[in-house]
Amino acid sequence: MTLPLLTRFPSVALAAALTLTACQQKPGYTPESSNKSSSLGTTGYLQPFETGIRTGGVQVIPIKTPKGTFNVWTKRFGTGKIKVLLLHGGPAMTHEYMECFESFFPQEGIEFYEYDQLGSYYSDQPQDDDLWRTERFVDEVEQVRQALGIDKFYVLGHSWGGILALEYALKHQDHLAGLVISNMVASIPRYDAYNKTLRTKLRPTLLDSLEKFEARKDYHNPTYEGLVFKNYYSRHLLRLPAMPDPVARSFKHVNQHVYELMQGPNEFKTAGRLLTWDRWNDLGKVTVPTLMIGGQFDTMNPKEMEEMSHRVQQGNYLLCPQGSHMSMWDDQQIYFRGLTKFLKSVDDGSFRAGTTL
Repeated sequence: MTLPLLTRFPSVALAAALTLTACQQKPGYTPESSNKSSSLGTTGYLQPFETGIRTGGVQVIPIKTPKGTFNVWTKRFGTGKIKVLLLHGGPAMTHEYMECFESFFPQEGIEFYEYDQLGSYYSDQPQDDDLWRTERFVDEVEQVRQALGIDKFYVLGHSWGGILALEYALKHQDHLAGLVISNMVASIPRYDAYNKTLRTKLRPTLLDSLEKFEARKDYHNPTYEGLVFKNYYSRHLLRLPAMPDPVARSFKHVNQHVYELMQGPNEFKTAGRLLTWDRWNDLGKVTVPTLMIGGQFDTMNPKEMEEMSHRVQQGNYLLCPQGSHMSMWDDQQIYFRGLTKFLKSVDDGSFRAGTTL
């Protein structure tokens, strides 16, 4: 549910591979608060929140696990009534590709936290496969929440982070003001089936070539990876003419072992511990206001993302019409405008379930 192959293809290669036009943010974009100050104003948002040596908001948090205590990396931005914890994808990607939130949330007065989950590049990477289980990650998120001292906050999970966010909500939604699931359907079998549908749209000669490599389980052959990257990832995972630097850094730092253990070798071949994960029939247990974000060209079926917004008790839906799996990059204007509208509607009491943003 991320882009591990992109670690082997620099941004120059990506630009050469793409033939699609992405929806770029227009110069005239203005945030929701452009005509009025945020509730705290710039001075309030930027007021110091650290004591002692100031670290730019970075806090390394010790996490207790059955295998010992390890450290995870977090970074806080600003001071605001609306607080959002970002959960990156992977498993075992990094917060880096979510740095684009830094260009949108501060001007809206939204306090938010970037965070590298255990096993990711900026956090500890213990060599014990028993740690890489969904339930342990859920416990980790709760420990992070407690250490950060936040409550009635919003958790936003993208891709694998969406799985983690949903699992957290099902166990700890008493601590949530709201939930955002970005580009992740609530069922790996459904995700896998939709990927197979997208795959059938590839040309027959390409499919033949892919199947020869897959029959040998030769998933890391450079030729195979190049075919998948050029013909699939560039259409459905990141539709930009050049790879943004934060995205490139995140892919460079992926923990491939943890990714493959939980997800499998690539988007075509889901084969890890998440293979049977399915919370589709549990969505009705989510009671907090929830936003589902889908991309028209995503590896997740946007129609199923919309249906998820109706299955939770209080759901909104946002479709990014030019977006892929990383809609926060290739359909930024729509993504952040809708996301900000949702957060503010819950905060000011104007939220209405069943709304398409």
